Amino acid sequence: MLTDTIIEDARWDQAGLETLAEQAAQAVLRHLGIAEEDHEIAVLGCDDTRIAALNADFRGKPTPTNVLSWPSEDLSAEIPGENPLPPELPELGDIAIAFQTCEREAQEQGKPFADHVTHLVIHAVLHLLGYDHIRDADATLMEGIEVAILGKLGVPDPYRELDGPSGL
Repeated sequence: MLTDTIIEDARWDQAGLETLAEQAAQAVLRHLGIAEEDHEIAVLGCDDTRIAALNADFRGKPTPTNVLSWPSEDLSAEIPGENPLPPELPELGDIAIAFQTCEREAQEQGKPFADHVTHLVIHAVLHLLGYDHIRDADATLMEGIEVAILGKLGVPDPYRELDGPSGL
């Protein structure tokens, strides 16, 4: 398995996080031509309290967020809009995802919960691989890859459906 999922909030078991995370992570690596069997990602299914603590510790923002990611290595491209470097380490990094925030966002956006979680895991895996959305060219590249991967999984374009910024 590509992902090693740790469940701290039992609602994630009912939501099938382990399967959703594995499918999303595999889809990202497959789309980018990266060998799945050579890599590993740790996924933490937690609640808003836990992710708020992590967000405070690592980003100085003591509030809940939907997903956080910690890459094992910096693969960022130096030129905006260019693809990041390929991973060298087998451990791609860690992801934490918060149940309540994901559930609330899916309801607010009128999306199936599984589709929203799939999108967030894809987004987080791309961060582990050096993609970001700080500069416009990078955001365009990252969002295009997300939409392509989601399309292959039968999930509608999450950016087309939103009226405002994604908040990711």
